[in-house]
Amino acid sequence: MLNSMVGIFKIPDLRKRLFWTLFIIVIFRLGAHIPISGIDTEAVRNMFNQSSSGLLGLANLFSGGALSNFSIFALGILPYINASIIMQLLMVVVPQLKEILEEGESGRKQIAQYTRYLTVVLAFIQSVGWIMGPLRSTVIPSYNFFFFFFSSTLFLVAGSLFVMWLGELITEIGIGNGASLIIFTGIISRMFSYVYQTYTQVKAGVSLLNVIVLAVVFLGVIVCIVMVQEAQRKIHVQYAKRVIGRKMYGGQNTFIPLKINQGGVLPIIFAFTVISFLITLTGFFPMQYMQSLSSSLSNGIVNIILLFFLIFFFTFFYTAVTFNPVELADNIRKHGGFILGVRPGKPTAEYLEKIITRLTLVGAFFLAFVAIIPTTTANITKITAFVGLGGTSLLIIVGVTLDLMKQIEIHLVNKQYEGMLD
Repeated sequence: MLNSMVGIFKIPDLRKRLFWTLFIIVIFRLGAHIPISGIDTEAVRNMFNQSSSGLLGLANLFSGGALSNFSIFALGILPYINASIIMQLLMVVVPQLKEILEEGESGRKQIAQYTRYLTVVLAFIQSVGWIMGPLRSTVIPSYNFFFFFFSSTLFLVAGSLFVMWLGELITEIGIGNGASLIIFTGIISRMFSYVYQTYTQVKAGVSLLNVIVLAVVFLGVIVCIVMVQEAQRKIHVQYAKRVIGRKMYGGQNTFIPLKINQGGVLPIIFAFTVISFLITLTGFFPMQYMQSLSSSLSNGIVNIILLFFLIFFFTFFYTAVTFNPVELADNIRKHGGFILGVRPGKPTAEYLEKIITRLTLVGAFFLAFVAIIPTTTANITKITAFVGLGGTSLLIIVGVTLDLMKQIEIHLVNKQYEGMLD
């Protein structure tokens, strides 16, 4: 690990990517503290502090506190993630979109452009939802509401598009996935305040044993996340010997690595963003029962049940989109391979589908467990500072960190091979 950290600064391209990533993250964090005028920021902070265990608190956590500051980056990267989810769903339903994607690089660029257009629409809807819903009561009375509505919507949409561009810039010239890193940065930025709040609670009389119990549970969850994220089911494949001309090919054993959690952190982010979008939509309707629905979606048993089922749905959906057992079985057969004890062709596809379904079921239960257990423990131990963190954030932190480390290792290995070739 130490050699890898030293190696980062010895490779010019990797060092450049790292500095660009840090520079873009600094810009994002600066923007998260530039407030939009016309709102009582103290009232907004109090509202989010009271809802730290619900979806409002989680939305604020993902934005790195930008939402509670009502800054120009208050919406963060979430409209872009929502647009990506909708586009992935549409590509399953609309064959024309899938055909465009299969056109290669030009098709991917066109789909990315459609996603950006959809981001503008969703950012506008979410801006209006926030202003007309939870944030309307915090507007300064002396401000003209029409002017405030127009200016705030403009700033929020523009800020969301700028954050989207920052995320794409990280992916292009930096290290890691830009959208995931922006969410990761937002979560990490809140850690120091959580630690300080916990210290304050201990000084106020909260038992130190409760803090230890919470820390042990969080540490255990992190260990489980790492184990499951790195766990694989190896499907051994045997390739038959083939003679082509005067050379012999094949005759080797290899394996197909199938991860327990194929979707990684994405299903739980997708589930959260869908619930967050539903809460935003309730802001358009001032009726009492819509406000009650918004409260139920943010906290309580309704939130837990809906989050549980959405995690299951998106885990299976993402696996179905990214893993095609029929295509994989066909590729194995074309290259003269077979799985021991399984006939090539359709039986191989059915075998692979059976395996991936079982793994996905385990992965879905794991994600649901991770999403619920840490928050429940925080409520039991009365350490309310970490209630807003939850398993969702822990999964994102661990997942993004592992992905970042793997990408750095890939750059280091590629550099070593280049040195050998030179």
